[in-house]
Amino acid sequence: MRLAGKQVVCFVESEFEDLELWYPVLRLREEGAVVHLVGPKANHVYIGKYGVPCETEKSMAEIDPADYAGVLVPGGWAPDKLRRYPEVLSFVAAMHEAKKPIGHICHAGWVLASAKILRGVITTSTPGIKDDIENAGATWVDEEVVVDGHIVGSRRPPDLPAYAKAFADLLAEQANE
Repeated sequence: MRLAGKQVVCFVESEFEDLELWYPVLRLREEGAVVHLVGPKANHVYIGKYGVPCETEKSMAEIDPADYAGVLVPGGWAPDKLRRYPEVLSFVAAMHEAKKPIGHICHAGWVLASAKILRGVITTSTPGIKDDIENAGATWVDEEVVVDGHIVGSRRPPDLPAYAKAFADLLAEQANE
């Protein structure tokens, strides 16, 4: 398994987009990565937009960016909540500084914008936040997945196969460096 030993954080808050959380998490786990579901509280059940539950394993206060190879931010309405936590923003900024893979899909670009890491980046998102992405200094493009360095962006659930593959490929590539 090409991602064995890699640890990834997936941030969770209520009203995450169910597929945008679970599809990449399961895909990475299939390749051997350890994906920790992390929210404001550990061992707490958060409910997705369509009713799918997700129980966190760790809280935001328990994690250290140095322990992780990458981070995923799912879409839905959760990013609007996640971007209000200083712990999330500092974690994402530290991952950016270390050039570790950061995956965002749909509305998750809000978190990257609030972490102030989009200036000069080429990325995508749901078209509904295109202005937010551009106002944060990024160039927005309408493509199913965009990889710019260590940042992997995607638009919406139909793009999940390309998004999860691109993120897994980037993690594997960094493992070989």
